[in-house]
Amino acid sequence: MPETNAELTANLAFWLRLTQIPGLGGAAQRALLKAFGLPQAIFAASRAALAAVVGERLAAALCATPVDEAVLETTLAWAAQPGHHLLTLADAAYPQALLGLPDPPLLLYVQGRAALLAQPMLAVVGSRNATAQGVRDAQAFAEALGAAGLTVVSGLALGIDAAAHRGGLATPAGTVAVIGTGADRIYPARNQALAHEIAERGAIVSEFALGTPALAANFPRRNRLIAGFALGTLVVEAAPRSGSLITARLAAEAGREVFAIPGSIHSPLARGCHQLIREGAKLVESAQDILEELRLNPPPIKKIGADETPDPSGSCPIQQDETEEQVLTSLGRAPCTVDALAARSGLTAEQLLAILLPLELGGRIAQLPGGLYQRLD
Repeated sequence: MPETNAELTANLAFWLRLTQIPGLGGAAQRALLKAFGLPQAIFAASRAALAAVVGERLAAALCATPVDEAVLETTLAWAAQPGHHLLTLADAAYPQALLGLPDPPLLLYVQGRAALLAQPMLAVVGSRNATAQGVRDAQAFAEALGAAGLTVVSGLALGIDAAAHRGGLATPAGTVAVIGTGADRIYPARNQALAHEIAERGAIVSEFALGTPALAANFPRRNRLIAGFALGTLVVEAAPRSGSLITARLAAEAGREVFAIPGSIHSPLARGCHQLIREGAKLVESAQDILEELRLNPPPIKKIGADETPDPSGSCPIQQDETEEQVLTSLGRAPCTVDALAARSGLTAEQLLAILLPLELGGRIAQLPGGLYQRLD
């Protein structure tokens, strides 16, 4: 029988109370849940029974700490808003990928498409101070991975993270932003507009209580969720000591794949990627490399009508196969920019970008630094 609103409120109060006990960390919380079941049973247990699991000091705190009514009221009001979800560790909708972590969060605050949390994901992370080429690479890889059905997960930071989210948003697979603040706060403020778009068409996830500010200690915890959600982690650009390398290490420790894009030996932002490659990360030059490593086949590119692609200029439809061959012929054997290719082929930049992506996914061309494309076959 479905729970009533009053029962849901009472259950949530117990979960919140469990997260508010001073000194009660994740390991002790999970030990209590394993011993007693749901939080209601924990708070109904005797002090002696609690002490047998977590010791006398924490047992005393469990018995003496009531739920914070103000926090409960604020949290319930947040969860009642359209598109907001509060998932407990016991919910059927709790992401299965996180259950394999040694320390899955008891509560997840989700804003947006909660169903995305059950989809296969690929993490794309990197430097906040990314180069222009790194930003282009992150967005292009994310868009290609999204076109293959992988939801892109990242951390909503400036630079590579933001570019990855934009690439994911350009595909039906969408994007998930895991943040290191409360779900009612956005950091950095410069990503407010992007965060709003992700909340509308993707999902924002936090394990931290509402109102939690941007604290340095919270971001490694955020990184472990990014790695935990994903089948693998792609590092686009990273300095030798960076949060992106922490995410990659956590992914490797969880048995997930780690991928890295190589760069110039003279670039400080390539050194972190080169370090990962030396340590066993897969060197990748295209999204197809990742899909093959994960043994995923990209879905066929959906064509409109009888093998047609819409012409953005409003003229007659273009035959897809013929146009691909036209582009490959125009591309020749030397690297070429989109603008130069447009001049050679007579197609618009918009038409070319729609054709270049499936060619790249098919391994027939590669995108090079500087916005260049080169034919491979």
